[in-house]
Amino acid sequence: MKMMLQKAKELWVSEEGATATEYAVMLALIIIVSIVAITVLGNKVNNTFQNIADRLPNG
Repeated sequence: MKMMLQKAKELWVSEEGATATEYAVMLALIIIVSIVAITVLGNKVNNTFQNIADRLPNG
């Protein structure tokens, strides 16, 4: 029983779980920033191509 309590204490004090959590938060932030950047750039590129298409003569 004492050994089980000792292992539980080591697990509680261990920082490995915190490191995994920090990496998960960083990954989530990177994904969010990437999605926002792709959306903004995608809209700008789409507008540019639409402007070019509107200036071309029909047909």
